[in-house]
Amino acid sequence: MSEPIDDDEAWPVLQRARRAIVVVDVAESVRLMQADEAGFIERWRRFVNQVRHRLLPAQGGRMVKSLGDGLLLEFAAVPAAVQAAIAMQHAIEALDGRPADAMRLRLRIGLHLADVISDEHDIYGTGVNLAARLATLAGPGEIVASAEARDALTDGFDAAVDDLGDCYLKHIDAPVRAFRIGPPGPLPAVAAPAPPPGPTRPTVAVIPMRTLGAQPDPRMIGDALADEIIAALSKTQALNVISRMSTTVFKQRDDGPAAVAACLGADYLVSGSVQVSGQQIKLMVELVEAPGGRIVWAERLLGDLRGVWAAEDPMIATIVAEVGAAIMQHELRRASSHAMPTVKSYGLLLGAIALMHRSSTSEFDTSKAMLEHLIERDRRHARPYAWLANWHALRVTQNRSATPDIDTRLAFENTQRALDRDPHCALALAIDGVLQLNLRKDTAAAKARLDAALDANPNESLAWLFQGLLHAFAGDGEPAEQASARALMLSPVDPMRHYYDSLAASAALGARHYARAIELAQRSLRANRMHPSTYRALAIAQSMSGQLDAARASLHDLLQLTPGYTVSQFRAVSGFSVGPLGHVFADALQAAGLPH
Repeated sequence: MSEPIDDDEAWPVLQRARRAIVVVDVAESVRLMQADEAGFIERWRRFVNQVRHRLLPAQGGRMVKSLGDGLLLEFAAVPAAVQAAIAMQHAIEALDGRPADAMRLRLRIGLHLADVISDEHDIYGTGVNLAARLATLAGPGEIVASAEARDALTDGFDAAVDDLGDCYLKHIDAPVRAFRIGPPGPLPAVAAPAPPPGPTRPTVAVIPMRTLGAQPDPRMIGDALADEIIAALSKTQALNVISRMSTTVFKQRDDGPAAVAACLGADYLVSGSVQVSGQQIKLMVELVEAPGGRIVWAERLLGDLRGVWAAEDPMIATIVAEVGAAIMQHELRRASSHAMPTVKSYGLLLGAIALMHRSSTSEFDTSKAMLEHLIERDRRHARPYAWLANWHALRVTQNRSATPDIDTRLAFENTQRALDRDPHCALALAIDGVLQLNLRKDTAAAKARLDAALDANPNESLAWLFQGLLHAFAGDGEPAEQASARALMLSPVDPMRHYYDSLAASAALGARHYARAIELAQRSLRANRMHPSTYRALAIAQSMSGQLDAARASLHDLLQLTPGYTVSQFRAVSGFSVGPLGHVFADALQAAGLPH
């Protein structure tokens, strides 16, 4: 009898890493195998061979194990995992060669991003189990992902994303937010109205700088540099500058200039790399014309790390001056030659903004805690106060507050604190403007604040978004749609895109363009089904269009999120109550069945 092996060196070495986990399952495999065991095995083996030798190498994936009717795969990044999953769905259809009958092989795929423990043979952890449970939510031919995986994707660029809401999974106590994933479609999905007449301006996007070396939290340095460049470029009236929240999704990725420019709608891209050595920064930055990819300007610069966090950094000033001059010179040449036609704090702020627009109470409350921690760390900066004011306002407008009067007071106190620190902070001015509009119904004060925000920064996308809302509430349809279109143009792939689409739907209501309002609201709900005001806008547009059955369905979903909501509450709280459309839309909600 052989002795049992107890030598630790015989065990594979364990590694911990964050991985995209993909679980593939054949729908109704037991029935298919019983009907034609040999045929099932042959088709499945040919598919697995194709995955192993063609699809996985293309995306840098690893086959952990192959079962008789499923696969367990891992990837370093979620976009690569999604591309592989979509490719597998296409491959199984092409390889099967059967008509669309009951004997076709159809895949159900689950995707999750989690920290796992792995060795050369297997991967371990609760994240693997969750990916397997998500696969059970998928129908034949579908891919279902967790919120963690969805947050690593850009809707419309990496994939088309459809929010399934909170789902209950076997052996998991709390509901799990899930998303259906499909191949990306053309952007934008809803055509924007024609821009107002006037001179066009080149559009520039600044991609967070790639980081080199092993400096702790180096990615935040690249993010901060990009943010400072965007803030400085935005002060010029000669350029449209894409929102930082949209460009951040392309950091540390290998997408070519043409793909990035097409997604962002940019004429120029600013990108580069940064290396930190002690307090010294070595920055390589270049300006690329899109979509051709020709380098218009490039420079190597040395700077001080402390300057990144200073009010004015000579290195940033140099970049902005050189980039602005290069774009203007390039545009002039084109016209003449053609016919006339502290690092971690940054991560806290970004995380707080993202969680603020999630549905769960715990995530919403975590957002506040992050902002308060950020303020406690450094009370000199305006933006955390402005976002905290927005948090209190959302608590009131989304019916989360048990004491709306107190939250209203705290919202205005925090915008005042932000403006005390920076009287010209466009974000703080914009948020104060929307507070005046939504919480005090003071349209004159709201207009003054939003005008001041756009004077301070003509490219503040939230200021344009709230400006559209102001015009919509007053019944000024054309300015409302133009302002919201400008906001969407300046932030085309913002993580809060559902919020932009929701408010743009309200702007379309103000213009009485109900079909467009329905499209925008439905696009918003595909990304986030937990936003009550979107259902209100959708129900109004449907009711005004005579689609009463659809409006009733939208109100049913609204009342699931905000039980007890009534027409009287709409009249009391909605910004439309300050203008001529308030009673019209209240009647539309009542006609669709909302209790009085």
